[in-house]
Amino acid sequence: MKFTNLTLMTNNLGELKQFYSEVLELPLLNADRTSFVIQIGTSAVTFKQADPNENPVYHFAVNIPSNTFQEAKSWLKSKVELNYENGADEVFFESWNAQALYFEDPSGNIVELIARHNLENKVAHPFSIEDLLYISEIGVVVDEVVPFVRKLNEIGIPNWKEDSEALTPAGDEHGLFIIVKEGRRWFFTDKEAHFFPLEVSVEGMGRFFFRKEQGKVMIENEEEE
Repeated sequence: MKFTNLTLMTNNLGELKQFYSEVLELPLLNADRTSFVIQIGTSAVTFKQADPNENPVYHFAVNIPSNTFQEAKSWLKSKVELNYENGADEVFFESWNAQALYFEDPSGNIVELIARHNLENKVAHPFSIEDLLYISEIGVVVDEVVPFVRKLNEIGIPNWKEDSEALTPAGDEHGLFIIVKEGRRWFFTDKEAHFFPLEVSVEGMGRFFFRKEQGKVMIENEEEE
């Protein structure tokens, strides 16, 4: 499952655009008064102006080649401060066979770089920005995780790990919806997870719209023509 575009909301367009295009030096594809688009590997991320009374915070992850983790970490540390958990600025997930690190952008979005050792994507050159491969995770915050995961299953998106009421990933290692319970602490931060609207375009599956209606998170799939 490949995410071709994420659309996220922010109340910090100017500083966020500067961060991604000038600090991280990612390609800026488009920008106007109410939005901008950056390229991360084969994925694009669109940030749109949010309601002034909201401060949206999202979690998303970026896959990197499985043999570049330490190089990627050194590259990133020259640009941003990394987040810590229990005194460590990186983690190895045994059940996922993956290494990850985390940082926050000026809007407080929690961004993860992850090297998944199950994937055959090693490279033979020094790490560079071109080795940010694509967006591989987006967090979706809901009141009840398992019933929402069943909705994804019905659309054709399988569980990647077993059901958990706290966090259940659905999809595959190229693209995962991380379904998280409202109020759960985001890993490597002190932030509680809360829902904010988002759109995700998935190659071959169309666009997915996540919105809250009457207190419940709803998902709508608009298939590609």
